[in-house]
Amino acid sequence: MVQKYQSPVRVYKHPFELIMAAYERRFPTCPLIPMFVASDTVNEYKSEDEAIHVIERRCKLDIDAPRLLKKIAGVDYVYFVQKNSLNRRERTLHIEAYNETFSNRVIINEHCCYTVHPDNEDWTCFEQSASLDIKSFFGFESTVEKIAMKQYTSNIKKGKEIIEYYLKQLEEEGITFVPRWTPPVACKLESSTTHTRRPVSPAINIPDSATKEGLNNKEILNTSSSPSEPTAGTPDDKLDADYIKRYLGDLTPMQESCLIRLRQWLQETHKGKIPKDEHILRFLRARDFNIDKAREILCQSLTWRKQHQVDYILDTWNPPQVLQDYYAGGWHHHDKDGRPLYVLRLGQMDTKGLVRALGEEALLRYVLSINEEGLRRCEENTKVFGRPISSWTCLVDLEGLNMRHLWRPGVKALLRIIEVVEANYPETLGRLLILRAPRVFPVLWTLVSPFIDDNTRKKFLIYAGNDYQGPGGLLDYIDKEIIPDFLGGECMCEVPEGGLVPKSLYRTAEELENEDIKLWTETIYQSASVFKGAPHEVLIQIVDASSVITWDFDVCKGDIVFNIFHSKRAPQPPKKDSLGAHSITSPGGNNVQLIDKVWQLGRDYSMVESPLICKEGESVQGSHVTRWPGFYILQWKFHSMPACATTNLPRVDDVLASLQVSSHKCKVMYYTEVIGSEDFRGSMTSLESSHSGFSQLSAATTSSSQSHSSSMISR
Repeated sequence: MVQKYQSPVRVYKHPFELIMAAYERRFPTCPLIPMFVASDTVNEYKSEDEAIHVIERRCKLDIDAPRLLKKIAGVDYVYFVQKNSLNRRERTLHIEAYNETFSNRVIINEHCCYTVHPDNEDWTCFEQSASLDIKSFFGFESTVEKIAMKQYTSNIKKGKEIIEYYLKQLEEEGITFVPRWTPPVACKLESSTTHTRRPVSPAINIPDSATKEGLNNKEILNTSSSPSEPTAGTPDDKLDADYIKRYLGDLTPMQESCLIRLRQWLQETHKGKIPKDEHILRFLRARDFNIDKAREILCQSLTWRKQHQVDYILDTWNPPQVLQDYYAGGWHHHDKDGRPLYVLRLGQMDTKGLVRALGEEALLRYVLSINEEGLRRCEENTKVFGRPISSWTCLVDLEGLNMRHLWRPGVKALLRIIEVVEANYPETLGRLLILRAPRVFPVLWTLVSPFIDDNTRKKFLIYAGNDYQGPGGLLDYIDKEIIPDFLGGECMCEVPEGGLVPKSLYRTAEELENEDIKLWTETIYQSASVFKGAPHEVLIQIVDASSVITWDFDVCKGDIVFNIFHSKRAPQPPKKDSLGAHSITSPGGNNVQLIDKVWQLGRDYSMVESPLICKEGESVQGSHVTRWPGFYILQWKFHSMPACATTNLPRVDDVLASLQVSSHKCKVMYYTEVIGSEDFRGSMTSLESSHSGFSQLSAATTSSSQSHSSSMISR
């Protein structure tokens, strides 16, 4: 497995030339890096005007590895080749490094880049990326991988310290300014026009023959600089190390890398708005920074938010008066760590009455609104306290808890709420203080604890009776001035006192069922299952030519192929796949097939757009301008893995990938709409599909207008 690392943008508040003077002091060896034993220059090139300086070094490293492993490998030192390409005119340094030792067994590549800060030319940016691929190593592949990652991580941490160490050394020597490169007098006379600042150029690849044959300076610049190359280190698409520390907290280099890589993946597949960095980080923490696992649950959560319009719950949903009167919970200042504090007087709450009066879904929606408010308060407190606050504290008072709270439907509703919150709001609970736990509490805990994540359970502090008033109690976590009055404090708490819900407000099971359906069908999206050999199809009848069919769908599971067909005659009434042939039940989506098996493509119906392959986790929006009236069929079809080019047999990787799709099943969530051409505000290009985000948990990134797939109107 290839291990990858991507650093955030690290900013030095010093000019590029001063940073370069400090950087050069690392060679031929650096006492701050004990493993860096020595380095020899093997190749060097300087342009006539000294604007370009390319130097290649062979570096000798003493890796901290077990003596036995070194003896088996037959080496005491490891050698790397490092190539530095300095462009003083453009003020860039590109560093490329790769391993020379064991290059047939282990492949290590690293690229570093020093550039001028895009917003302040007196500051310098640094970025670093690397990859490690261990093919084989005498049966010690796992050990070597761990050693390599440990060594690399420690060196990353030292990187900025080393530059700052040599900057301080320069300052002690009286060197606080290094002048910028200026062209020689002869060059100035040749180019009398005023030079505008050029964009940052990529690394200059000087051919080996350049040092022998002597390329002139103009030829080198012409081959290396291109106005079309993007500038590096723009704040819009990259994370700054100082920003991470200020708003996200202290992360290890590998944790930073995981965040950046998952963020980049979201930018590529969900172009437009993506979740805020704090939210991405929560899902990474919930899966111990395993990118694949975090990506899976994050995509599922984003799809869930979109389907149920959770992003707009605070603006569009007003809690029923019963909840406002009898739900004994509310926000109350903050704890000593600055986390928002939520107080829940569960023992005073009539859970049975609330469920009978409102139903399970209304309670769930109210809890979701509480969590959304918690996210908003975390953002506010981060700004107020000047440090990252990404979770809140919950204080639960169980005074009054009795067997009435163990009513089966009430416990069922509680378990459902825990399940939804755990899946969609991971790592938002910083601490849970459970006070005045009665004797009946162990029964309730036995019921609910299996549904709570292990990491979450570690944050629970449980106090029986008045133990919370003693050492290690409430005062360790909450300031005395804000302890609620009902817990013996002096602060008036405006949380409702709860009480019994009048039976006159109870509703029948049928009324509650209808209300529950109404709450969770308030969505414009529909779900569908797609199977191998059983696509899902939607029929759209077009009366007026030049109408616009628009779509918005998410691939929740598996990979699919999206097609659009046209037919002059209506297909047979839709037949729903019973799913019996697949031995699968599908409570979360249906499967409708419209195209009869006897129909022939080109005779009974025609394809009006090229097929669009969509991967799991992608969100796709697009439109099609209809050319003829008739019947259009949108089809989502299971995407089969391609076979090898030289044989009809599938590849091993494809077989393994296909086994991960349970019973060849895919799931999509979609919305379609037909709009008159005069009312359509989008592009009139047919099948202009793009991948975009959909959550208000999103950073204010610029929406991309680049199409994922685009084709001309079919004739």
